[in-house]
Amino acid sequence: MDNDTHPDPVGGLGQFLRSRRERLSPAAAGLPGAGKRKVPGLRRDEVAALSGVSLSYYSRLEQGRELGPSSRVLEALARVLQLGDEDKAELFRLARPAFRRTKSPSRVERVRPHLRQLIEDWTRTPAFIIGHAQDLLATNALADALYRDFAQRDNVLRMLFLDPAAKSFYRSPERARHRAVADLQQTAASTPQDPRILELVGELSVRSGEFRTLWAREYTRVPPYEVKQIRHSVVGDLELRHEAFDIRSLPGQQLIILQAEPGSPSADGLALLGSLNAPEVPPQQDPAHGS
Repeated sequence: MDNDTHPDPVGGLGQFLRSRRERLSPAAAGLPGAGKRKVPGLRRDEVAALSGVSLSYYSRLEQGRELGPSSRVLEALARVLQLGDEDKAELFRLARPAFRRTKSPSRVERVRPHLRQLIEDWTRTPAFIIGHAQDLLATNALADALYRDFAQRDNVLRMLFLDPAAKSFYRSPERARHRAVADLQQTAASTPQDPRILELVGELSVRSGEFRTLWAREYTRVPPYEVKQIRHSVVGDLELRHEAFDIRSLPGQQLIILQAEPGSPSADGLALLGSLNAPEVPPQQDPAHGS
């Protein structure tokens, strides 16, 4: 195909994206229950959510205001729009990612040993460390006991949106989800091509309609932390103040602690939870019966 027949690369990219999303039905994209629409195809917010980018970022791509998207973003768009080999090659040609000389490296997040030891020494306070995409990187024993009802304790957002335990564990699960999504949006805005965030948002968008709806919103700020109201399956209702601290030596990581008011029923509940999950101490051998 003669390149001279195409409009300029930026305008051509926007027209290309619009034409391909308009020809793909919601059902074919894995979005059942969309119902009848006045116009065929996917909406911008649906393509953005399924691709793991923000609505504003995808809109800029279609409007020609975002230059040189990364190869990872283009791969995600090609997957969502179900492009064949020729269309995919055309997408990459129009975007001209080869002109970009920098790319976002994959982050390998590890917890410093002294920080892991710090939270493990806290036996009365649940504590954990999360990464930039809210992956759980380290937890102490009381945090493990607190979240024992969740099948897989690997990522805050996956626990909130994909694990049925969240509905009974949080007395206000909607509030917790809003805050987690807003927090992730802020991180994604500063690193829109981060591979881990693209992967996470893509998975959640496919598996959770509620996440897709919340991700399509534009959060101007992250709601403040507040007291978490929890209903634990063993020790009952707990009210725990949620505090988050940025780890300055490892940007993107946060130390999270959950505190109960001293002398409160919640403090008693945490103490009980800790005692129930304390490791058994083997009995000391009587020296008189030793070898």
